[in-house]
Amino acid sequence: MMGIPDEQQLKFNSIKYAKLLMEAVEKRFGRNAATKKTQRNLLKQQYEKFTAPSSEILDETFDRLQKLMSQLELLGETISQEDVNQKLLRSLSPKWNTHVVMWRNKTDLDTNMAFMSSLNNNNSNTNRAVSTAQAVNIANEVSAANT
Repeated sequence: MMGIPDEQQLKFNSIKYAKLLMEAVEKRFGRNAATKKTQRNLLKQQYEKFTAPSSEILDETFDRLQKLMSQLELLGETISQEDVNQKLLRSLSPKWNTHVVMWRNKTDLDTNMAFMSSLNNNNSNTNRAVSTAQAVNIANEVSAANT
């Protein structure tokens, strides 16, 4: 369901079996090369224009970027983890500038972003006791203590 655009998901929400869902998605979106190319180009444009509104919390921004990356990967488009990390940092609102400067200067940025990802994946259906921003700070402290 992550690969289906948000505005289309309601059309498929009532389908309970994976096989029927795949058949319905294939019927709706087709599998030809031209369709895939168009979808890939639209997603790449979304990636290029990706920004975080000031009202959005870090978890939501990170989740939206991860969803976009998953959709691109499904269409065969790969972007390096370093580029994705930098995109996330560039997309944050100015209220995050202090943190962005600190995170950019960390040598283990990829490790911290992976840590954020694992926290988001493990806790996606529960109330998070620790915000993603705090998780990154914890990861930085652990990393500093190990060096």
